[in-house]
Amino acid sequence: MRRVFRNANLFDGTGVEPSVTDILVENGRILEVGADLDGDEAIDLAGRGVLPGLFDCHVHVMFSHIDMWHLLHTPFSYSFYIAAENLALTLATGITTVRDAGGADLGVKKAVDDGLISGPRMQVSLTMLSQTGGHGDGWRESGQVMRLMVPHPGRPDGIVDSPAEVRKKVRELARAGADVIKVATSGGVLSPRDDPSHAHFRLDELEALVTEAAAHGLFVMAHAQAADGIKNAVRAGIRSIEHGIYLDDEAIGMMLENGTYLVPTLVAPTGVLEAAERGATVSEAALRKAGAVIEAHRDSFRRAVAAGVKVAMGTDSAVTPHGRNLDELVLMHDGGMSPGEVLVAATRNAAQLMALDTELGTVEPGKRADLVVVAGDPLELAGLSERVAAVYKDGVRVVGNAGFEKDSL
Repeated sequence: MRRVFRNANLFDGTGVEPSVTDILVENGRILEVGADLDGDEAIDLAGRGVLPGLFDCHVHVMFSHIDMWHLLHTPFSYSFYIAAENLALTLATGITTVRDAGGADLGVKKAVDDGLISGPRMQVSLTMLSQTGGHGDGWRESGQVMRLMVPHPGRPDGIVDSPAEVRKKVRELARAGADVIKVATSGGVLSPRDDPSHAHFRLDELEALVTEAAAHGLFVMAHAQAADGIKNAVRAGIRSIEHGIYLDDEAIGMMLENGTYLVPTLVAPTGVLEAAERGATVSEAALRKAGAVIEAHRDSFRRAVAAGVKVAMGTDSAVTPHGRNLDELVLMHDGGMSPGEVLVAATRNAAQLMALDTELGTVEPGKRADLVVVAGDPLELAGLSERVAAVYKDGVRVVGNAGFEKDSL
């Protein structure tokens, strides 16, 4: 059946200003975008905006919070049901594609693909590679180990030291179904015994990582907060810098030269503080680090944007609640991006980062019909998630009740 969406105020993801047009869809694909299109069924979107399906390039759908004490008392299998809830919450905001930055395994991705659960399509990293004592090492002063990403048959252990261990681990991750490899090239906020300003892994280890990942056709994403850790990641050929808290001018120049993407996750540090305010058990070290990085993070982002670094949207949800992903868009705008540039970062740029741009990211003939219908101006970022009226994934309405289409016919 050929369905035409009429009178849509379309922001197509290419960066041009929105304009009122029709969108013709058949068999999950966009056939044509233009005026006075004919179809077997028409839905009138007069007064509503349309966006391409949005992306979040940094989520953790297996977790809903960062309260380690709570997690210690959560049954192992419970997190898979949590993932189903979080994926549905994410989809409801208009995000139809995510890159899971650690936690979800191949089974979660396949459950979405096969229609067992509702959610965005996924790329999964399974776990995060970390050096001993690094951001993924949950060793505590008591000698106990408490990790977010506990190894299991679908999620290999991520602690590696030496180029040889790195190569073997990439092979294990590829075997287990990873779509992307994630590595921590610096310390982080939530980990107990490291510093966000310190670089982790040596360059020979990172080069071995990227070379081995490339042999499997996989890109690498780097949790990278320290300036030296960012620069080592760029030198090694890593595709995206996640967080980028302590970017200096040299790092920004290297990212520009190499075409490296920045996935800023500006909401994440404030999310740590807000979680503690809501009663989550968060270590004093994590709270101290979160408070210390907020202004440096936002300043780094402003300078990267001004320099022209490629930005793709990501949030680090579950550090902030799933379903609030679009709060990131407002912070990106506050950091110097125009509303159109913010939405391009959440659509076309994100699709390019994930090598999905031939299929997704813009509303153009031949691409998959991922469409987000919103009330009002599609460029109004504040409160955008509350204005989502319907979400279409491959041309099928997956958010919004049947009355939405009946009322629009």
